[in-house]
Amino acid sequence: MRQLAERCRRVTERLGEFGHPVELGSVLELLFLEEARAVAADLGLEEPIPKLATLVTGSAFDAAIHDAFGKVHGINCYDAYGREWFGHDLAVYLGRDYSGLSLGDFVRQRPRAFLPLYHLVGALDPLDDGDLATPVQDGWPETLRQWIHRDGIFNFKIKLNGDDAVWDLDRVLSVDRVASEVLTSLSRRTWHYSLDFNERCPDADYLVALLACVRERAPQAFARIQYVEQPTDRDLRRAPANRMHAAAQLKPVVIDESLTDLESLLLARELGYTGVALKACKGQTQSLLMAVAAQRLGMFLCVQDLTCPGASLVHSVGLAARVPGVSAVEANARQYCPAASIGWEGAHPAIFRVLGGVLGTASISGPGLGAVAAT
Repeated sequence: MRQLAERCRRVTERLGEFGHPVELGSVLELLFLEEARAVAADLGLEEPIPKLATLVTGSAFDAAIHDAFGKVHGINCYDAYGREWFGHDLAVYLGRDYSGLSLGDFVRQRPRAFLPLYHLVGALDPLDDGDLATPVQDGWPETLRQWIHRDGIFNFKIKLNGDDAVWDLDRVLSVDRVASEVLTSLSRRTWHYSLDFNERCPDADYLVALLACVRERAPQAFARIQYVEQPTDRDLRRAPANRMHAAAQLKPVVIDESLTDLESLLLARELGYTGVALKACKGQTQSLLMAVAAQRLGMFLCVQDLTCPGASLVHSVGLAARVPGVSAVEANARQYCPAASIGWEGAHPAIFRVLGGVLGTASISGPGLGAVAAT
């Protein structure tokens, strides 16, 4: 990926064209994919570089172009997606079903003021003091109970195994027990969970059975499940029998790692997926286009991160705040690499210091992507 990043830098530098960031981003994505094939050949890799890895590598250059375009014109980049700035018909990028539509029709004119935060509960993360065998004592919360008290969080992404139904069921019920105890004591009436199996479920039947068990054992926990993140193998063509229709009747099932282009989105929808996880680290251009397609198709939307600190978190929050229908946003860096965001709290206090379980967006409406430099 480091070698590919250097090639992407040279390609971007040599492009020599001018245009709207979405126009340039679409061209660059194709060029980056060509460079990925060249890197694989040069290194003698047995397998090609996955498209997902190429998107992540190229996303920094794509984001820089959107950011620079806004700064050159003295506007927030989301204000540059309307017809007066971007006259292209979306059919050019998404096909004739999108004829006559503008990108600006699918983003908010103003960012959503506050976004609930999804807190990650890892499979090894202690939930309560009894789970702390060896406390780290580094000044940060070490249990789920402590995190809830510190940040007031009320959305929880629960990491599960996908190959041990007994453990998975117990984990969901245990998280629900701790969350319920603390949040009830704080007078909160509603909270949500998402389930993430890291693609390890053997098939869709595993998911359906687990959801049924949760609903039977703890109906209140089942009701709090907002969506399920890609439960099985990301290679949708390799396992076409893994249809999610039955599971999606219970809860929205979201495509994440598989989402690399419109074709993959349409295939996932055909296989029963009913939601889309957007990630700014896959590229601002592609995230915008996939947000358009998902809205047009009436799919559930969420924004997830890849442990994004600093400017990358501001970018991710901006995407979540501007795409209609997004219910919450992740910010895992505050848990796993908080030092990487040191200095950003001054410019964006409501993003880097969570209060009441939400992030505030008042600071991100400036030029470009709105990521005022750290101090």
